[in-house]
Amino acid sequence: MTTARTDDAMLRERGLRVTGTRLAVLRALDEHQHATADDVVQAVRADLGSVSVQAVYDCLHALTSAGLLRRMEPAGHAARYERRTGDNHHHVVCRSCGAVADVDCTVGHAPCLTPSASHGFAVDLAEVTFWGLCPACAADPVPAARTSGTTL
Repeated sequence: MTTARTDDAMLRERGLRVTGTRLAVLRALDEHQHATADDVVQAVRADLGSVSVQAVYDCLHALTSAGLLRRMEPAGHAARYERRTGDNHHHVVCRSCGAVADVDCTVGHAPCLTPSASHGFAVDLAEVTFWGLCPACAADPVPAARTSGTTL
């Protein structure tokens, strides 16, 4: 978890103005890793009171562009944001409830996978999403998403 002083400095280092909304977005993602934009809006409103949805989306975009956040979009799910950036980690996603957890790369430095053909690209990152059932959904004998044949 970071401190407000550190967040101020990180924003300035990346050429971003320090605003209450940006700081609240960073605090929200400290508390709720892998949050959707809607989750962040709710947390920021709980923190600051009135703030527009567009202001939060603008902050998420600016912070992601500056490398302070990472955006991931598991297939069939809303985009999620996290503060863990700049390392070589992946994600595991529950097919039933959509829970997300970090998975450290077990192979080494980025990219931890090498494509069979790079087509001239200088590959520097591999994004891997592992899919399965979280412990709670695996223990449920009839989860809704598994019985309906749909993915959340």
